[in-house]
Amino acid sequence: MAIIDTMIGFPSTDRREVYKFLAPSLRDAESKEDFKMPAQYMFKDIPGEIEEGVDAVAVTLDNMDRYGVAQGLINVGNETRDEPRRAITAHPDRFLGLVDVDPRQGMDAVRKIRRYHDEFGIVAVSSFPSGCETAINAAAYYPVYATCAELGLPIFLTAGVPGPRVPLGPQRVEYLDEICWFFPELTVVMRHGADPWTELAVKLMLKWPNLYYSTSAFAPKHYPKAIIDYANTRGADKVLYAGYFPAGLTYERIMTEMPNIGLKDEVWPKFLRGNAAKILGLSG
Repeated sequence: MAIIDTMIGFPSTDRREVYKFLAPSLRDAESKEDFKMPAQYMFKDIPGEIEEGVDAVAVTLDNMDRYGVAQGLINVGNETRDEPRRAITAHPDRFLGLVDVDPRQGMDAVRKIRRYHDEFGIVAVSSFPSGCETAINAAAYYPVYATCAELGLPIFLTAGVPGPRVPLGPQRVEYLDEICWFFPELTVVMRHGADPWTELAVKLMLKWPNLYYSTSAFAPKHYPKAIIDYANTRGADKVLYAGYFPAGLTYERIMTEMPNIGLKDEVWPKFLRGNAAKILGLSG
């Protein structure tokens, strides 16, 4: 099975630098002073940092090869690191581009989407509403959604209680109801669990044909039961695999736990590749 991982990245020499964008929103001392990643209290055995001079792209590719991941969706919009753009240029058969946006930037966010679409052929957009302190259904997001719909790009939105210690309000799952209604041409993919509103997430996916779920940031043994039950029944076409390497999970842990999640045999090809291929406009 040629797996598509819809959330993958590259190891760094300093994790704190990766999450520097979130620093202004963090208030507790542990998050600001002790954690190397803002949701560290939730994760055990986080993948390690790399030493100076080690090729981060090669490390990620080695992990992908070892565990059968054919393609990975990466954020090429982080301009503080050169690895994503280097990777997608050197290995276009292995990496798919996504750009993360902050809706508070207004038209600059729109221009960013268009620029990366033109320059790197991105296949998706993402955003972290709680990190941006902007609700999923806020007016500031509407130009982003409209641009994605116009360009035919799915948007991956973090939904549910955020791991970092920032307010959950912007990521309430019910806000997706309004977005799927107002933008029927927009494909929306939930990231990071939609927890604890997974039953509501299932109801909304049943209601809206343009709403999907990806399993990012959850170790397979913690995939919500409501999501697995849905994937095994009416939602076989709606649930996508997403890992969390190297942000919080090793591929060894992901792939060791994966066979035990309880999917039906006929659902596995859709979960591991087919659904992502359809949404991202790839061949099955």
